[in-house]
Amino acid sequence: MHIGIDIGGTNIKALAITREGKELARRSMSTGDGAEPAYKSAVPELVADLERAFGPAVSVGISSPGLAARDARSIQWMMGRMADVMGLDWTAHLKRASQVFVLNDAHAALLGEAWLGAAKDKSDVVMLTLGTGVGGAIITGGKLLKGHLGRAGHIGHISLDPAGVLDIVNTPGSLEDAFGDCTIASRSDRRYGSTRDLVTALSTDPLAKKIWDDSVRALAAGMVSIANVVDPKLFVLGGGIMAAGGCVAHASATTTRPLRVAADGCQTRPRPRHTLRLRRRIGRGPQRNPRRHSLTPHTFNRNSHDTFARFSAQKSHPDRHR
Repeated sequence: MHIGIDIGGTNIKALAITREGKELARRSMSTGDGAEPAYKSAVPELVADLERAFGPAVSVGISSPGLAARDARSIQWMMGRMADVMGLDWTAHLKRASQVFVLNDAHAALLGEAWLGAAKDKSDVVMLTLGTGVGGAIITGGKLLKGHLGRAGHIGHISLDPAGVLDIVNTPGSLEDAFGDCTIASRSDRRYGSTRDLVTALSTDPLAKKIWDDSVRALAAGMVSIANVVDPKLFVLGGGIMAAGGCVAHASATTTRPLRVAADGCQTRPRPRHTLRLRRRIGRGPQRNPRRHSLTPHTFNRNSHDTFARFSAQKSHPDRHR
């Protein structure tokens, strides 16, 4: 058994899997609004609970927002939100004999998708994790792009408005502030406390529809900008916002369809007749009859809570994306 733990802005999730990636069990606990005890006590409890059920884990991995340290033992930098995880050596904290590998959460999510999910056998992929914030990860030429400091793929902190308000890393007018759940209250003048609440009101509140339309256009502009830089074959969309209406199918209607329209207005197609396909991902199986649009060849909607953790098992055997 292998255990993966995802520390998020709202919840801490644990997944137990076999070496082949078969899910054995999953657990979830509240993050506790970033309080230190939530991280330090909940993670050992989740690991202990899974080991009582399935025996000692071969490996344990942690995924978290922020920049992972070069030795993959901790999150080296995560200022502005969830700063409690910064510098915590998880191998020592969990008292493990073998190293607990730590990875940025979006990097982990994309590696999970590349191993077993929507990006399997794809060599040029961009993933966006749409939740409390906006994370991202990039596989290009078959390898995970990390960059000099390990911050490659932090798509949420690209600037869409140079005159905009500074976000938590001092980026003006960032994609994260334009789309992430962390700013929905300020974007709605405190009318809505979460994206889920806002999406639920789309059919009854014109303000909610305008806010959502603006958010989706910002996301489309960001994705088109990234496509022009790294030229992916595939975008994978995951995270809690993709299930804001209660299921991924609802997210397809509220996010993917408007996103297609917005993206078409943000770019010129490479060739006059070159129309690319959009495949919506519902649950774990592809939907048939893919619709066509000009953003990327394939875009999958995924509630990717289970993929954040899967990189822990990958540490036990070769991975072509490392």
